[in-house]
Amino acid sequence: MDCLARIKELLNERGWSMYQLSQEAGIPQSTLSNLFIRCNAPSVPTLEKICHAFGISLSAFFEEPHDAEEEREVVSLYRRLDPATQQAVLCLMRRVCGK
Repeated sequence: MDCLARIKELLNERGWSMYQLSQEAGIPQSTLSNLFIRCNAPSVPTLEKICHAFGISLSAFFEEPHDAEEEREVVSLYRRLDPATQQAVLCLMRRVCGK
């Protein structure tokens, strides 16, 4: 995954500037600018600060968008089911996954 492209995507989704991200993440704007100018991936500690500023986890940062959308749909549909049907669905999923 291209970390810089993902950061740009998250900036665009929120309508944030690089300056706003630097303020929210507590990272100097020059550090963020240098990442993009030099096409360097951020260090893990820097990426953790960026994720915290965006209000997402590291795993959410690396999720493919279509996966997250499908997972949200599964959870949404599951929550609409009555408890007995939820248990039946869980049982089916466990069998399908070999558990």
